[in-house]
Amino acid sequence: MAEIRLQHLAHSYSAHPSGPEDYAIREMDHIWEQGGAYALLGPSGCGKSTLLNIISGLLSPSHGQVLFDGKVVNDLPPEQRNIAQVFQFPVVYDTMTVFDNLAFPLRNQGKSPEQVQARVQEVAEVLDLQRLLQRKARNLSADEKQKVSMGRGLVRDDVSAILFDEPLTVIDPHLKWKLRRKLKQIHEQFNITMVYVTHDQLEASTFADKIAVMYGGQIVQFGTPRELFERPAHTFVGYFIGSPGMNLVDVQPERGGVGFGGIHVPLSEALQARIAQGGWQRLQIGIRPEFIRVWDDTFEAALHSERVHLEDLGTYKILTLLLGGQTFKVRLPEDRVVPEGTVFISFPAQWLMVYADDRLLEVNP
Repeated sequence: MAEIRLQHLAHSYSAHPSGPEDYAIREMDHIWEQGGAYALLGPSGCGKSTLLNIISGLLSPSHGQVLFDGKVVNDLPPEQRNIAQVFQFPVVYDTMTVFDNLAFPLRNQGKSPEQVQARVQEVAEVLDLQRLLQRKARNLSADEKQKVSMGRGLVRDDVSAILFDEPLTVIDPHLKWKLRRKLKQIHEQFNITMVYVTHDQLEASTFADKIAVMYGGQIVQFGTPRELFERPAHTFVGYFIGSPGMNLVDVQPERGGVGFGGIHVPLSEALQARIAQGGWQRLQIGIRPEFIRVWDDTFEAALHSERVHLEDLGTYKILTLLLGGQTFKVRLPEDRVVPEGTVFISFPAQWLMVYADDRLLEVNP
């Protein structure tokens, strides 16, 4: 197990990068603490796999350092970093049995037959592979092969970390939840530093204690699933996390708050003071569909919106509203009756976020 620290790390595939847009990984500092279960979440092309390959040693960074437990490992090849990496597509030796696939890393280390037998049996039990140990790997299903690939990473007891690069992409949807649960159990049992790369927020939330959200080659927020949902630090986090994502609307400063399309949104004096500092190119408000309040009757501070569309998804409803020329999504319980025509809503202050140039405006308590 190891603490993995990234210091001033950046990477460009261009031989002569001329600006930030030429970098797959923009300069960052980050720490994966020893024994943690982490997810690296973001859309395709944001730099997730590049970052993972730099940590494992498959790729050398253009700038900065990678440290394991305080030791710089930039010049160490992958085999000397004691990193296990599980790729999107299962990597197994088809002509070998499952037992021999799992035993291969141990035999390379010169472990005794007794040690190999004991460790392979232990890992096979954790991954529910005991009945397959004598079967040739070529005869396995995709999910079984992926479990063997995971097992090869787990079988060594000297690994610093296990890196998973979208390991469930090729797995049938109904089997994914089983493997996600199995990975969580493995982490709890072996207490190994694990970093799980995915573009699926459900996979990230069910596996990781903390999630690093990547966007444009940067980690824009690092926190628990609850922190990412309740208080997104960046507009991309608000948009990417949640179903539907956060409602985001451009606004202009007004006396007592901000406004858009003739709609006034009051803000606390502290937020007004932050906005008044100026220098922002873009101001936005953000509120999650779950946090918009729908009222049965109007009142003085109610916002009068127009119902546009209602989707009934079985366990909940998604209501689309028009307010001040902007579209808002609202997530409601299945049994909530929604009026036709005008819908009275409000934005609870505790759930209303203000963003300046895509970053959350923080105020002192």
